[in-house]
Amino acid sequence: MSPRPTVLITGASTGIGATYAERFAQRGHDLLLVARDQARLDALAGRLRSEHGVAVEVMKADLTQLSDLTSVEARLRDDARIGILVNNAGAALSGSFIEQSTDSVAQLIALNTTALVRLASAIAPRLAKAGEGAIINIGSVVGLAPEFGMTVYGATKAFVLFLSQGLSLELSPRGVYVQAVLPAATRTEIWDRSGVDINTLDEIMEVGDLVDAALVGFDRREPVTIPPLQQAERWDDLQSARQGLLGQIRQSAVAQRYQAQR
Repeated sequence: MSPRPTVLITGASTGIGATYAERFAQRGHDLLLVARDQARLDALAGRLRSEHGVAVEVMKADLTQLSDLTSVEARLRDDARIGILVNNAGAALSGSFIEQSTDSVAQLIALNTTALVRLASAIAPRLAKAGEGAIINIGSVVGLAPEFGMTVYGATKAFVLFLSQGLSLELSPRGVYVQAVLPAATRTEIWDRSGVDINTLDEIMEVGDLVDAALVGFDRREPVTIPPLQQAERWDDLQSARQGLLGQIRQSAVAQRYQAQR
């Protein structure tokens, strides 16, 4: 793998993905950009080649379609130049769970979880064998907060966090860095696509600020980066509380509060 490996970015035609492409191009990385919008991909690729002198390949793909997904998997599995995967492609849904159609929920899960884990699975063995590389998974703070009311979306992002933490434990001893990035509301087109008026949101982060902060965490090799979290100690406290809870779980004994009264 070269000192600056090629970066494959999904959902790369706009928003967070396009900004990651810009930032990695600035760092001198060649790119493979994956998204559904060919025209936008071509325009972005042309600009990045011109401005930064890097090689940029585009790959039109709908990651909810198995044929497209397997084509991207093949590149990740076989192309030794690709050393960083940015799993960014994702979608959201408006409305409550009972208002969302079964098909739309299934489509959301296919993109936000199934595609993400399949792409990570395609590249991880090769990176582990090489002893280097990185996987960046874009999650969301919604995955920490069922109170936000985005039930299925939040569940997919909770999956992304858990997967990333598990992969980090497995792969970091083998030289592979795995980062979960948890944005809060960020100014991207995901809101329009999910039927939410962005102007109704009280606070929203600019996408450039989000990606720049995430890359600070990347450079620090943080397992979990939460750009909008103002006090890092709160995350540490949550992790400590979780570890404490695990310490209280005894697999062979029912807790006293669940034992029948005699």
